[in-house]
Amino acid sequence: MDIREKIQNRSAKIGVVGLGYVGLPLAVLQAKTGYHVFGVDEVAAKVEMVNQANNYILDVDDAELREVVDQKLLVATTDFSVLQQCDIVLICVPTPLTRNKEPDISAIVKVVGQLAHYSHPNMLVVLESTTYPGTTEEVILPALTAKGFTAGKDLFVAFSPERVDPGNADFKTHNTFKLVGGVTEGCQEVSKLFYEQSIVKVFPLSSPRVAEMAKVFENVFRSVNIALVNELTLLCERMDINVYEVIDAAATKNFGFMAFYPGPGVGGHCIPLDPYYLAWKSKEYDVHTRFIELAGEINENMPYFVATKLQRVLNQMGKCLKGSKIVILGVTYKADIEDPRESPATKVMELLQKEGAVLQYVDPYTPSLTVGDQQYTSHPVTQELLEQSACALILTAHSAFDYQMIVDHAPVVFDTRNGTREVKQRREKIVLLST
Repeated sequence: MDIREKIQNRSAKIGVVGLGYVGLPLAVLQAKTGYHVFGVDEVAAKVEMVNQANNYILDVDDAELREVVDQKLLVATTDFSVLQQCDIVLICVPTPLTRNKEPDISAIVKVVGQLAHYSHPNMLVVLESTTYPGTTEEVILPALTAKGFTAGKDLFVAFSPERVDPGNADFKTHNTFKLVGGVTEGCQEVSKLFYEQSIVKVFPLSSPRVAEMAKVFENVFRSVNIALVNELTLLCERMDINVYEVIDAAATKNFGFMAFYPGPGVGGHCIPLDPYYLAWKSKEYDVHTRFIELAGEINENMPYFVATKLQRVLNQMGKCLKGSKIVILGVTYKADIEDPRESPATKVMELLQKEGAVLQYVDPYTPSLTVGDQQYTSHPVTQELLEQSACALILTAHSAFDYQMIVDHAPVVFDTRNGTREVKQRREKIVLLST
């Protein structure tokens, strides 16, 4: 049976490699659509949790996971050989940076090595992991066509970037518009047909390289604009101007302005990493992406700015950072999610550790956290905890925090996220990034 027919009658079997923030929601969605899905992950603990319908991703509905697992529409395994049974394979593995900020696509290479062994005619392979432009055609395609397959005829290869926004209640996998770039017209046709079965809107592009560049550009756009507002914050701090008031004022313009907000840095798996993928690849073409790299430099400097300003805040109170108890409020990379990946809070805590501060943290989404060689456990927000501290430092503005209570009982509140904006009383105790 042709793969197109299998896609349309839901008889196609799907392999989703990587059961993290991208892969598990995608696997559940495809199972809900009616396909039989194999979730493949080398972490046995994840596989066991999926097979027991124990959810570990906030964006996955517990009941939906339970339903597709009970119906045997989703089965997880650590055994890559199940890919031999699959008609469609979706690659959703991590693509981190090395210590030297160079792309680490070793996880993709590992999966492709397995696929080269288990691939068969009439198979669709789609890379969803964010990467530099050219990866699909330079890494995946040669490994799979080495077995004699012809792209667009008996093998279909495409890139379709994940666009997950963890914690977004309005846009989930099924209604976030999908970009698809096939290696050939045939690849484009098959991959578009597949995603149209479960995604609200699919946008076909002329090549995988365009899709790869579009995904990286989305995050470069955010990185550059965040860097711009972070740099403005540094200036406003020197000029004794409230940067949040400046942004709100600019946002009253009916057109031509998009509000971005400063913070202690950038986090997550996209914005801190993706610009460096593009900067690395650009050197192959003798182009130096100075604007992009400068944005990364500015954003990476923000944790240092926060640590330095905290020292200054304590000095003004007649206190020294060394030995002072600092209560960290929020350690995930953004509000109301459980994801601490690349969180700037971790870097801030590392810097405060080195200065001898005594740290305690509060985060309802992160029960424990390792910073350097120190293991921390989240505390409840209590009057006693706040009153015994030298400062409450807000690094992630979770909506669960009672900000008025925090301001009432902490000696001073250093708010790097403007989480206290609705607090009406005792605002003299609040220090912002620029105030």
